[in-house]
Amino acid sequence: MLLTGFEGYGGRSDNPSAMVAEALAGTTIAGEKIVAEVLPVTMRDIRANIESLIDRYQPRLVVCLGLAPGEPMIRIEKIAVNQADFQISDNDGEVSRGPLLEDGPAAFEVTLPVHSINEDLLAAGFPARVSYTAGAFLCNAVSYYALSYCAHHYPQTAAGFIHLPYLPSQVRDAIVGMQTGKSIELEQRSDLASMAFDIQKDAITTAVRTCITALR
Repeated sequence: MLLTGFEGYGGRSDNPSAMVAEALAGTTIAGEKIVAEVLPVTMRDIRANIESLIDRYQPRLVVCLGLAPGEPMIRIEKIAVNQADFQISDNDGEVSRGPLLEDGPAAFEVTLPVHSINEDLLAAGFPARVSYTAGAFLCNAVSYYALSYCAHHYPQTAAGFIHLPYLPSQVRDAIVGMQTGKSIELEQRSDLASMAFDIQKDAITTAVRTCITALR
């Protein structure tokens, strides 16, 4: 199976999605070998990158990971929409708005067993929820492009997207920055939730196991 994460962006040097993907690279979950790749946060490359990885590995399962700043739990995405509307620039300094595919459908429903993932995560002790919007940045884009490509070229491949919270170290850095810069009161920040790396890694291991089991 193919697991992807994103590099740091928006002034963040770390991205837990990349760290989790790299930690699980080469491991075996439920009998399936995990291949993992870290994607650049650039709209210019995202479609070609995910399509070339799917062609290279021809996986039965594609799980893309990304960071959701402020999210307090594992968030399993249900829908990818045919729209980009960046609130910040990507790592090329570009801000994209408009359809991802001019002739594409308005949305794709992910083909992962979303509700089973959510139930298994909760049963295993991980905070998790199903989400019906992956936003309008690169997380949504990579999900949409992966689902579109699989639908047309690899219809037996299941694909989807899972969002991860900040790491505790990222929240610490944000707090230190606020205290140093005196730019905003700490009480006004609503994006300071975090989850330890090992918990995130174990949660994604559980999610992947659920997906693999569902394919059998």
